[in-house]
Amino acid sequence: MNAIRLGILGGGQLGRMLLQAGIDYNLYTLVLDPDEHAPCRHLCEEFVHGDFKDYDTVYAFGKRCTHLTIEIEHVNVEALFALEQEGVQVYPKPASLRTIQDKGLQKEFFQQHSIPTADFRLLQDSAELEANLGFLPAFQKLRKGGYDGNGVTRLTSKEDLGKAFQAPTVLEKLVEFETEISVICARNVQGEVKAFPVVEQVMHPEHNLVDYLLAPAQVAYKLQRMAIEIATHVTTALDIVGLLAVEMFVTPDGQILVNEVAPRPHNSGHHTMKANATSQFEQHLRAILGLPLGDTEPHCPAVLVNLLGEAGYSGEAVYEGLAETIGEPGVYIHLYGKKFTRPFRKMGHLTVLAPTVEEVKQKADTIKNRLKIIA
Repeated sequence: MNAIRLGILGGGQLGRMLLQAGIDYNLYTLVLDPDEHAPCRHLCEEFVHGDFKDYDTVYAFGKRCTHLTIEIEHVNVEALFALEQEGVQVYPKPASLRTIQDKGLQKEFFQQHSIPTADFRLLQDSAELEANLGFLPAFQKLRKGGYDGNGVTRLTSKEDLGKAFQAPTVLEKLVEFETEISVICARNVQGEVKAFPVVEQVMHPEHNLVDYLLAPAQVAYKLQRMAIEIATHVTTALDIVGLLAVEMFVTPDGQILVNEVAPRPHNSGHHTMKANATSQFEQHLRAILGLPLGDTEPHCPAVLVNLLGEAGYSGEAVYEGLAETIGEPGVYIHLYGKKFTRPFRKMGHLTVLAPTVEEVKQKADTIKNRLKIIA
């Protein structure tokens, strides 16, 4: 382990939690991020202030590493191909990442590999959108660069065309669904695959972000098995090494449709740091280092609550109600090292544990709004 120099493209909260797991493995860590005040800034051995979308910057950074991974998809994949050819262990593999970076290629991949997903159209511009008005209602998604609800807009009728994107997009048929679920799979260098149990995502009604997450998901056992089988198939078909978060819809007639995938640690797996035998972050490291994958079994039911900056506040963050919140048994806080808050910025999360699903939901409902992040 002492000879490993692990580079991470991206220095946000996912990288921060990956570094925390890496400490237990005596890893020498390097981080590249365009924000000189990134959350990873003081937790790694070497921090490089630079653009992970720039070929020369990524290539030069990667040449200093034995292993290279990501905490964000939007990186320069051509540099990763060059580094892979020169012997750097790059995971996820650049070929896998290139498919996932482009939501159009991602949807075509699902179609080609018989992975159930919503009907879609690939559009180049607004003229093509007007020719597909009969396909509405639908979600229009930018093919590249979207995250956390950015780059997505709902189009119901011709009257919505004013808010449509003009860049290349995916037009995805609106799906009626009962539940949104997620499965995080890990696949190591040797091809071993393990899935974490299915979790249920409850979305914020306004901000298109996960409001809270319930583990285990409250869906039928048969559907849970189906979801894990689908996620495992997607992981293997994409030739993933590392983690793959597979977000899915459960429809009223019992179908499961894949929405999107992310080849990295994911918000829907943060609870595993407290609720599971192995965290998603340790599992990712095990996978990319070629180690046996860890036990994914949960200790108990859990709810994850995202901590977002309050509306109307921008500036240096103040955590109101912190002591009262974490004074509750089974409530754990994880802050992301962000000094400044703004409306709805992800500042951290709470993990809530209890012996039963009913208890954990009740406890989460009680404490969810106690902690407010203001300035």
